[in-house]
Amino acid sequence: MSIIPKIEKVVKDTTISHFLLMFGYKIFAIYFPLFLIAKGFSLPEVGYIYLLIYLPIALFSPLVGWFCHKINPAILATVGILGYGIYALGMILIPSLDNFIFNGIFYFWQILLGISASLFFVSMKIILMSSSLENPDRAFGWFYTAPYYADAIAPAIGALFIWKFNFIGVFIFSLIIQIFTAIFCFSRLKKSKIRSSFLSPTIEKVKFNYQKIFQIIKNKDILFPIIISLSVLLLSGFYRSFFVLSLKDVLSWSQSSILLFVSVFSILFLPISLLIIKYLGNSKSEKNIFQGGITVGISSILFGVLLPVLNFFSILLINLSKSVGSLITNSSRSGLLSRELKENIEEAGAIDTIFSPFGAALGALISGVLIGFLGYNLLFIFGGIFVVLVSLVVKKLAKR
Repeated sequence: MSIIPKIEKVVKDTTISHFLLMFGYKIFAIYFPLFLIAKGFSLPEVGYIYLLIYLPIALFSPLVGWFCHKINPAILATVGILGYGIYALGMILIPSLDNFIFNGIFYFWQILLGISASLFFVSMKIILMSSSLENPDRAFGWFYTAPYYADAIAPAIGALFIWKFNFIGVFIFSLIIQIFTAIFCFSRLKKSKIRSSFLSPTIEKVKFNYQKIFQIIKNKDILFPIIISLSVLLLSGFYRSFFVLSLKDVLSWSQSSILLFVSVFSILFLPISLLIIKYLGNSKSEKNIFQGGITVGISSILFGVLLPVLNFFSILLINLSKSVGSLITNSSRSGLLSRELKENIEEAGAIDTIFSPFGAALGALISGVLIGFLGYNLLFIFGGIFVVLVSLVVKKLAKR
C-alpha cells in the first residue's frame, strides 16, 4: 500500500500550478511585514495592507464565477497568474514609499494582487469541482498543501536573492517564475472538461443560482461547519499579519532565525500533510471541520499564553498543530461545498473562494485595530478562545 495518497491528473495539474504560483509569491511574501515595518508602516497599517489584498478577492470572486460561464477557467487562472507577475513588476517600478502619490500606487498594487488571486483561485476550484473526483476532501487536501511545499524552499531562495540583489532581485525572479507558471497552467489545463450549468449567463439567472445556493447553505448540516471554518479563517488573518512580527518583537528573533523556522516547519509539515490527506479521504467533512477548529483554537491559546517563554522547537510543535487543524478545516469545507453545490459549480467555486479571503481580510482588520490595545499575546489568546467557543457552541446546536 502506497504511503502517497492517490492523486488524479486534474488534481495533480492544479496542485502543481498552485505550488508554482505560491513559490513565486512566497520568495518575498514571508519578509513582507518586515519590509513594511522597515518602510515606516505602523503595526495597524500592516493589518490594513493585508485587508487591501484579501478583501478584493472576496468582492471580485462572484464576478469571476460569472466569467467562468463564458470563458475557459484555465484562461482566467492563467490571467490571474500573470497578475501576480505584474504585481512583482509593480514592486520593482515603485521607487519610494515616502510620499502620498507612491503610497497610493502601492495600495493600488495590493488591490491588483487580490483581484489576480481571485481569478486564479475561483477558476482552479471550478476546474476541480467540475471534475469527476473520487473524493473531493482528498483532492482539495492536495490543492491546499501546495503552499506548504512552496514554504519549504521559497523563503531560503528568496533570502539569497534579497541578500545578493536586494528586493529588486527577488521581484525580478518572481516575475520570471510567474511567466513560466502561466505557460504551464494554460498548457496543462486548457483542455479540462468543465461542466457549466449554463452557457449564456444573465443577471437574473446568476441571481437565481445564488438564491438557490443560499437556500442549500442555510441547512444546518452545511451552515454550522461553515461557521466553524469562518472562525478559523478569521484567526488566520491574525497570524498572517502578526505571527512573524511577534517572533521578531517578542522573542527578538533575527531574520535568519525566522527563515530557518519557516524552512524547518515546512519540511516537517510535508510528511504530516500526506497523512492528513489520507485521513481526509476516510472521514466525514463535518467531523473534520469541528476537529480542525478545536485544534486551531487550542494551538493559538497555547501560543499566546506561552509566547514569552517559548523556544524554537515548542513554537514549531504548536505551529504544526495549528496548521494541521487549518488544513483539515479548509479542505473539508471545500469538499463539503463541492458535493452539496455540484449543480452550480461556477457559483460554488466563487462562494468557496470568498470564505478564505473574507475571513483573512476581516481578521487582518480586527487584529490591526486590536493589536495596539491587546499586544501579541492577548491577540492570539482571544482569537483561539473565540474559535474554540464557536466550535463548541455550533457542535451543541447541531446535536439539537
